[in-house]
Amino acid sequence: MPGLISIHRYQLRPGATPAQLREAFRSALQQRLFAISGLRAARMLQGIKGERRGQLAALWEYESRVAWEALWGPPDAPKAPDQYPERWKAWEALLAPLLDRPPDMVTLSAYEVLESYPPDEEWGD
Repeated sequence: MPGLISIHRYQLRPGATPAQLREAFRSALQQRLFAISGLRAARMLQGIKGERRGQLAALWEYESRVAWEALWGPPDAPKAPDQYPERWKAWEALLAPLLDRPPDMVTLSAYEVLESYPPDEEWGD
């Protein structure tokens, strides 16, 4: 089943450092805050080239669009923050002091996976 990838681009507030955001991510991992239904993987990223060089982002990999929509609602009718999973609310509480905007307002893009390598199914001969 195709998955869904969401990329959140973080902008730090003055005085906050990338190291602090990385530490918040590590803390969330230790607390198992990303152990929510449908979320397959979470990765903290740092730009090495291009317009976001040196800036941080997170990549969230979901099992499917159905799983993503169950958590966040469909693109045209997103759920309100008070409907988010409790663990996600705790993650946003770690983020809030570091970001230049409320965590629910970060710039993001969500992509449904159409094709992948290696393919989800076994290679045929």
